[in-house]
Amino acid sequence: MSILSEPGDQAAGSTFTISDLSREFNITPRTIRFWEDQGLLAPNREGRNRVYTKRDRTRLKLALRGKRLGLSLAEIRDVIDMYDVARDESDQLSRLLNMLAQRRAALEQQREDIEAMLAEIGNVECVCREHLAVALAKENGGQEQ
Repeated sequence: MSILSEPGDQAAGSTFTISDLSREFNITPRTIRFWEDQGLLAPNREGRNRVYTKRDRTRLKLALRGKRLGLSLAEIRDVIDMYDVARDESDQLSRLLNMLAQRRAALEQQREDIEAMLAEIGNVECVCREHLAVALAKENGGQEQ
């Protein structure tokens, strides 16, 4: 079991349909096909039906978790590849921690940028209100004369 798995994460069946996975992860079949198109899932075929294995299910779960964390497609692929070949979990964990640290730094920078923009918007709003008050005062003063 990988550190990225959660306790009680083993599904009862050994194979899954696209509908099974859609319901379980509350996503559309189109989303599952997207991850398949990206090469992260490789379902077997029974006629026209896709049949997903426990490995596909785990890979889908990792892909969705990576997306929630804001990882790029390349980073998600890297995490999944680490999971597939991880013999030394410490290497897997170190690489994941590095990715997460980079993502955290990017998000913190975005937050600083947003706070700076909000402060600038506040300053512009203040100046606009002052100008509006002066303009309204002139209009009202001009009408009284």
